[in-house]
Amino acid sequence: MITVAGFNTAIDRFIQVDALTPGEVHRVREEKSYPGGKGVHVAQTIAALGERVHLVGLVDAAHEQLIARQMSARGVLFRGVQINGSLRQCLALQEAGGSITEILGQGPQLSQIEQDDLLREFGRNAEKSDLVILSGSLPRGFADTLYAGLVDYVHGLGKRCLVDASGEVLRQAVSAKPFSVKPNRDEVSELIGHPVINIEAAHMAVTVLRERGIAMPAVTMGDLGAIAADDTGVWHAQLAPTRLRNAVGSGDCFLAGLAVAIKRDLPLEQALRLAVACGVANAESEETGFAGRGSVDALLPNVIVRRL
Repeated sequence: MITVAGFNTAIDRFIQVDALTPGEVHRVREEKSYPGGKGVHVAQTIAALGERVHLVGLVDAAHEQLIARQMSARGVLFRGVQINGSLRQCLALQEAGGSITEILGQGPQLSQIEQDDLLREFGRNAEKSDLVILSGSLPRGFADTLYAGLVDYVHGLGKRCLVDASGEVLRQAVSAKPFSVKPNRDEVSELIGHPVINIEAAHMAVTVLRERGIAMPAVTMGDLGAIAADDTGVWHAQLAPTRLRNAVGSGDCFLAGLAVAIKRDLPLEQALRLAVACGVANAESEETGFAGRGSVDALLPNVIVRRL
């Protein structure tokens, strides 16, 4: 089993407009809402790939049924902790030309009781898991050191831990040496203090992360693909989407594929191939943060993987 800590559950709204002009009134061409947040994206893609997955996150009264239905339909065992406040709202505004503007809500301020309930639920599920993923931002109330402490906790259980975070939360988590981290190029640039704008710079970045004690660091580079490293060396994988529809959540789907491959003890070459196929499958779909098994299987043979 895989446990995903996606603590800052959200409601994702995907809105299409002709063109986004600040200060103007816009007519919506199409609008859809989904349960969201990085943890939701990761968990539902893991389930689509055939692995048993528990997702620990927040739920409020207004969206309890929506989230329960979606997670059940996707095969995710959702361990929701009820809060008194409201879940955060995240908007993705897509223009007719394809460009997307994201607006990410701040989310609720958790009470100490709610924080304790969330961590208690996480611990119960982590203890029963083969692999643990810490994914996304933290609800207000938690310290930036939370993921670092949870990495230490997972280490104490003798389990591997993957982290996808940003800023100071990621920096603190790296100091605890999780098995894997998956920053994008902007996040890793901030982390290591150097711009990562091409494959050569990404090669350097994963090398630096290996030196800091990360066994299998990966960096996603958008249309340049992804770089990852382990004891076998540094690998690059790439596949351009044939029809880019909604790239929001592609990094989360990438992480899901990587986690499934790690759970199955696949070599890094195969792990990176699966991860990239998952990311591209999401980018070719209108839905935010989901890679269907059929789409992933169709894309796998087309992913180009090479050792650098």
